[in-house]
Amino acid sequence: MNAPDITQNPKWEAVIGLEVHAQLRTKSKLFCACPTTFGSAPNHQCCPVCTGMPGSLPVINQGAVDLAIRLGLAIGAEVHDRSIFARKNYFYPDLPNGYQISQFDRPLCTGGGVWIEGKEFPRRWIRMTRIHMENDAGKSSHGEDGHSLVDLNRSGMPLCEIVSEPDLRSPAEAMAYMKALRSILRYTEVSDGNMEEGSFRCDANISVRPRGETRLGTKTELKNMNSFRFVGQALNYEIERHIKVLEAGGKIQQDTRLWDTRKQVSVFMRGKEDAHDYRYFPEPDLLPLEVSSERIDRIRGQLPELADARAQRYQQDYGLPAYDAGVLTAEKALALYFETAVAALKGGSDQLKALSNWIMGDVLRRCKDEGLEVSAIPLAPQRLVQLINLIDDDIISGKIAKKVFDAIWDEDHDPMQLIEERGWKQVSDTGAIDEVISKVLGAHPKEVEQFRGGKVKLKGFFVGQVMREMRGQGNPKLVNQRLNALLDGAD
Repeated sequence: MNAPDITQNPKWEAVIGLEVHAQLRTKSKLFCACPTTFGSAPNHQCCPVCTGMPGSLPVINQGAVDLAIRLGLAIGAEVHDRSIFARKNYFYPDLPNGYQISQFDRPLCTGGGVWIEGKEFPRRWIRMTRIHMENDAGKSSHGEDGHSLVDLNRSGMPLCEIVSEPDLRSPAEAMAYMKALRSILRYTEVSDGNMEEGSFRCDANISVRPRGETRLGTKTELKNMNSFRFVGQALNYEIERHIKVLEAGGKIQQDTRLWDTRKQVSVFMRGKEDAHDYRYFPEPDLLPLEVSSERIDRIRGQLPELADARAQRYQQDYGLPAYDAGVLTAEKALALYFETAVAALKGGSDQLKALSNWIMGDVLRRCKDEGLEVSAIPLAPQRLVQLINLIDDDIISGKIAKKVFDAIWDEDHDPMQLIEERGWKQVSDTGAIDEVISKVLGAHPKEVEQFRGGKVKLKGFFVGQVMREMRGQGNPKLVNQRLNALLDGAD
């Protein structure tokens, strides 16, 4: 559904809060030693603990706790020195214990927030409610023949549930928030944030209310969305559904819904539970989690420079526009690629902007076309700088540079050597340029007359014809200069 922008609706306002589940980047599960490797054969990475066998006891993964603390510190949350695990009781075939070990009234972290910014809205601070740790359930798959299968490889995976305040007001803001949060998770190496593998997924709570109203409307929950695009589509649909029901005089039923990506509709899943429906009680097999101030300080000292701070530095140190800085720092791997290239530059601010343009344009285009993570860019940043230097030194034109870029992306070559081998070197000999220009003008006397009669837009036509004759290898600056001179003096 292509819904209109809710922020422009004069009557209704959307209120959105997100619950993001991020799988922690550990080698073993949260309460047992089973591996967390993705893609293994079903039910090959489980043991009595993560399959809920009677008498098996959980043991906390201290590495997972450190990662959760690192995330809390990165978003400015308060990390509590004492938190308590609780049993969240519900019955699903892929939940072998009949309960999930989570945290309820005493979570590990509370407060904090993230900055978001977009074309549709100004820079905003989105508050966090809490971060708590929990183990994941297994995975059910449902066949067309009516049979369902359960894979318990995911059961027991270490998760952080990151709960925002209902501060988001549009699907665009929700997607920007998810991207900002994913960036923090990846910068800090708390999670790989891989949405396709289920390492980063989202539940959304959505309601609408009359604009100007302060009380919250009745909310519905959209479960387990694993792409930014699906989040935007699902929220747009659900906002429109709420508005239609309310404007028709109906009432919103508090329920949990799934997003059908094929039909582009939300479908009823179950009635929405409240906390008392889960019958939370303290986990009897785990002691309270106690975290010393020394441990927190040690982890704080290991925090890297995050995307927001890095973007501010790029603007101050490199003079880049805010947009460029935001794109270049969104992924840690891309920021490191850019900085490695900067270290190899020989020029000043002009080269910095050119480098930014190449990375945001051609580099990211090729990554998108080929489905590559930015960490897998095959073109060494030093090679890209060599290419930029060749343009600045008037050895190749911008048009030829595109051909060189594609060639050195596909296979590592020294750009200068490649240019010489393929005869792509730019022609800066004014005599050779004049000869081609004279040929073009002689072949188009009518156009020359029209140009001299005031039809100055024909200048672009002549430039194009000259560059075509020179197979794109003419020095554009000299071609323009000599064309002006010869046109003014043309017979």
